[in-house]
Amino acid sequence: METVDLVVIGCGPAGATAAREAARRGLETVVLEKDAVIGAKRVCAAGLRPGFCEEFDLPRDIVHFDTSRLALFDNDGREHEVLFGPGHTSTREELDGTMAALAVREGADIRTHSLFRSIESDGKRAVVEYADAIAGQRKQIAARNVFVASGATVNLAGVRTEPDAASRLEYDRWRDGLMTTLQYRVYLDAPAIDIAYRTLELHYYPSRDGRQIVAWMFPKRDHLAIGLGLVGKLPGLELRAELDAFTERVRTRLYAHRRVVAIKEEGHLLYGGDPRPRFSDGNVLLGGTAAGLVDATNGEGIYEAAMSGRLAAEALAEDRSDPVRAAARYAGRVGSQFVRRLVHRVQLMRFMENRPARYALLFEQLSRFPRFADALQKDDGVRTLRDKAWLYGQALWFAVRAARC
Repeated sequence: METVDLVVIGCGPAGATAAREAARRGLETVVLEKDAVIGAKRVCAAGLRPGFCEEFDLPRDIVHFDTSRLALFDNDGREHEVLFGPGHTSTREELDGTMAALAVREGADIRTHSLFRSIESDGKRAVVEYADAIAGQRKQIAARNVFVASGATVNLAGVRTEPDAASRLEYDRWRDGLMTTLQYRVYLDAPAIDIAYRTLELHYYPSRDGRQIVAWMFPKRDHLAIGLGLVGKLPGLELRAELDAFTERVRTRLYAHRRVVAIKEEGHLLYGGDPRPRFSDGNVLLGGTAAGLVDATNGEGIYEAAMSGRLAAEALAEDRSDPVRAAARYAGRVGSQFVRRLVHRVQLMRFMENRPARYALLFEQLSRFPRFADALQKDDGVRTLRDKAWLYGQALWFAVRAARC
């Protein structure tokens, strides 16, 4: 049987970063990616936080626009401007494809058309079964560690680290956090108004059945990405009606004077709940959206995904003699870096959903105090004592004001 150091399931930002950095450290790495074209089927606004390309050593040519404005729209449709960054926009085809190409350059072996089926592990060696859609065969590959990073639709029922035992990576509340999303790529005959290309827009408002919608408009080189998501399922016609209504609102503000020449529709499930309680089991690791490392306030998890891939590669390279210990080290680092912040984001969303007027209060505060927005964006490990004091003071002020709603 083919045997390598690391098998990565999925070639998004988490999987590609893990593969690139593990291969760079001398680990023989194979990536199993189900799609034919990496990134092509991923519904995502592809907004990148300030400094993302520099932090992960990515070429600047994947950036479409540097966006210095974040426009937050509350439940009443009022706009609140937050100056930051700048942030950046790209597409998942370019982002994921570039990250994959860099992983290959470091020596990783990426196999597309490879559908993950199961993992059987005894702690020292994991055997991954997958379907090779090109050959029409089921195949097996063994590895010291497996990094699972296949997104919100990951199926962990087939992961076994003990004989006849259920997977300990499954999370009984996972489905509660799944989000139905739909996005249009709107192609125009000429550019929209100038401000559209300097702005990331996020809109928060109730759906027709009362659930909270998070919608967005992110500018790209040749189109505008306009989409929305909400927790739970929504029939296709109703979801499309919601997006059509939102797209019309965007049109009247940003491109009423332009002709739409094409619209590409994309739909998928994303995640917006709590992180999973476990990030490893035996010598199997979970990363990216598959681990629940997503900011519930905006649905973005690209940075968290890429960083989880980096942390995985570091932990596995540091301890090559004990794959279980290396996986546990990774899980501890991911938990300490992300869990507290991401759980707080879920709690914040639920708090505001209970009283929608609270969105306006928070957005007004973020607009008035850009340092508040900057401190919120940082992870606990990189916040200074001054950041923390400022953040807690602002949070207390918001809580007092919100309690009156």
